Amino acid sequence: MLAAPSKRILLINPNTSSTTTERLLRVLSAQLPANVILEGHTARFGASYIACEASHAVAAHAMLEKWVEQVSAPLVAPAGVLIGCFGDPGLFALRESSACPVTGLAEASFIEASSFGSFAIVTGGERWRPMLQRLAQALGYGDKLRHIETVAPSGAELLADPEMARRCLGQAFTNAVQAGVNAIILGGAGLAGYAEQLKVNQPVPLIDSALAGLQVLLDGRAPPPHITANEFHARWSNVNLSLGSSATKVI
Repeated sequence: MLAAPSKRILLINPNTSSTTTERLLRVLSAQLPANVILEGHTARFGASYIACEASHAVAAHAMLEKWVEQVSAPLVAPAGVLIGCFGDPGLFALRESSACPVTGLAEASFIEASSFGSFAIVTGGERWRPMLQRLAQALGYGDKLRHIETVAPSGAELLADPEMARRCLGQAFTNAVQAGVNAIILGGAGLAGYAEQLKVNQPVPLIDSALAGLQVLLDGRAPPPHITANEFHARWSNVNLSLGSSATKVI
């Protein structure tokens, strides 16, 4: 009997930090079924770690560029795309343009957490609060998101200092539980893997945003694509040629 062909999932990190991409791959590779290949790709330009509205906006462009590069290559078409940032830059644009399912760390976490009822988010970087509130509302989870607990260090700073991260996040979880939620999301690409270390003695489920992203794709719970061929619907002017020139099709 012939073995089932491998499925190719693109993990696109919209941050320019290859260290973050490597962390995501290290944490997620252990969860892969035998017939799934997870390919990590890092944004060519933008912020090393997205931490504000401006860096989030630039990251959407960088993520789309990396996606075009991969789907235009003579390789097996991807079975799914995971945006490796808790904030999902470019999610709506890529979902409109992609012929395979797309999700991000935030959306997938909302899907996972909402199965328990109301939920809270714990993440690094205080500027993320309004951005995540807006995303939850846009995705239809605004009524389930009851609390966002941000810690002062950014995700990049937490990634660089694991001991400090455990101290900060432990207190943040305690604060989030007091909001009376049914689940807590630990959000952040740089925080992948921390939930496993911190979930001991937590009274509610603790969801790792990276693990949720992969699992939602594997389980077929990401919103399905609406098109059968990858394409954009605009004509570009003065945009990097990897995104296409005058044609609307990218492949």
